[in-house]
Amino acid sequence: MAAATRTVYPEASAVHDGRLSIGGCDAVEIARRFGTPAYVVAEDDLRARAREFTDALRRHHDGPGAVLFAAKAFPATAVLRVFAQEGLHCLVAGGGELHAALRAGFPPERIQLHGNAKSEMELATALDAGVGAIVVDNFDDLDRLERLVPAGERQRVLVRVQPDVETDTHAAIATGHADAKFGMSLPHAAEAIARARAGGRLDVAGLHVHLGSQLFDTDPFHAAAEAIASLGTFEVYDMGGGLGVPYTAGDRVLEVDDYVAAKAQALRTVHGDGRTLCLEPGRALVATSTVTLYTVQTVKQGPTRKWVAVDGGMSDNLRPMLYDARYEIAVADRMDVDGEPCTVVGKHCESGDELVSDARLPDPRPGDVLVLPTSGAYQHALANNYNGALRPPVVFCRRGEARVVVRRETYEDLMARDA
Repeated sequence: MAAATRTVYPEASAVHDGRLSIGGCDAVEIARRFGTPAYVVAEDDLRARAREFTDALRRHHDGPGAVLFAAKAFPATAVLRVFAQEGLHCLVAGGGELHAALRAGFPPERIQLHGNAKSEMELATALDAGVGAIVVDNFDDLDRLERLVPAGERQRVLVRVQPDVETDTHAAIATGHADAKFGMSLPHAAEAIARARAGGRLDVAGLHVHLGSQLFDTDPFHAAAEAIASLGTFEVYDMGGGLGVPYTAGDRVLEVDDYVAAKAQALRTVHGDGRTLCLEPGRALVATSTVTLYTVQTVKQGPTRKWVAVDGGMSDNLRPMLYDARYEIAVADRMDVDGEPCTVVGKHCESGDELVSDARLPDPRPGDVLVLPTSGAYQHALANNYNGALRPPVVFCRRGEARVVVRRETYEDLMARDA
């Protein structure tokens, strides 16, 4: 496998005689054994990414710190369990993710609850569980927490701030600008901090800043650290996440070491030594750990392009439709053969159900197994039942052994939801 191509596949992958293997398991055999579509995860890649970030944090930060996995990126219990075992913390965005994190073995004190519309039930559940921190996004969060926290007790909170810093990313995943959906402006954050301290039931441990996702420029990190300096000095600074990952061989790459060093330097320069630094690498922990396998159903030549239709599509990968996301795709047993221009589409009744518009596939034909890399972030999380599609299984591969950790849905599962 060429070095440029390897950046979008798991480290635990290889090509022999044109055939792709993931975690020592032949991709075509996985497809035959478990069916397609299927999300196939190299477990060792998950562990390697976790260790890469924790090691970098220890190297570049002089105080306490934590690496948080945002459960929303890949909310499968088996994935969460790996990160719990590796010592990471977990960021959850609601009651369902909180339940999954606890089930996966995260100690409550290593869980952080955030979100812009937390219900009273979700907050009460988090308090009962004893989560390490709740991120206060708005004044309604304060109202509910001040009512729910029992007299004589205190809940540790972080206040989420809009630092009004622009980033070079898709508008749908930018979160640090003024008037964003998440967090409070600097004046409102100052008011929230004062009010929380006066109430006596909330311990304002620090600030939470998240600029967005899929970031490759480190300059905004320093700008964000400077922007929040007016709010005072705190024990904890959650500087968010957003490290971008390559989805195609030609995409930019920001090294983990450079990303962590930039955040640590920004915090140290503006806020001094000894602070607790929390990082949320986001998709960078899981994206390249996983590939999606499909089976070609039909091939037809149109007036201007060849259409290759697979047995999945927007039901298992909404990202091309939501974010104009671009991907690589290949034939799993002809990885080393150059191909012809094709458009790979899904099976759903939508013209926009296109997975890869500029693919190059060698003589594609029905029955071929196609592999789409960089599938670990948000594909499983956004999977749906459009047109009655069944959500795919998640298959872990390690040292030549493959096992299902999330089973494929059945039609009975769909019918069971009916009243």
